[in-house]
Amino acid sequence: MTAQEIAVEAAGWGGASLILLAYLLLSMGKLTGQSAAYQWMNVVGAIGFTINGWWHGALPSAALNVIWLGIGGVTLWRIRKRSAANRA
Repeated sequence: MTAQEIAVEAAGWGGASLILLAYLLLSMGKLTGQSAAYQWMNVVGAIGFTINGWWHGALPSAALNVIWLGIGGVTLWRIRKRSAANRA
C-alpha cells in the first residue's frame, strides 16, 4: 500500500470516526445540533469521507458528503452570525 493510499484510508476512517463520535455525543446529550463542536466534527468527518469516496469511485457517497459538508458549513456560519449578534 502506498503512502497516498494509506492517507486516503486514514481520511475515510478518521471521517467515519468523527461523524460517529459526533452522533454518539449528540445522542448522549453532551452536544446539541446547534453546537459548533458538533458541526465541526461533521464538517471534518465529511471531508474525510468525501476524499475516500472520491478516491474509490463511490460518487454517490462522495456527493452525499459534499452536501453534508455544506449543511455543516452553513450551520457554522449561522452559529457564528448569531453569536456575533448576541455580543453586539
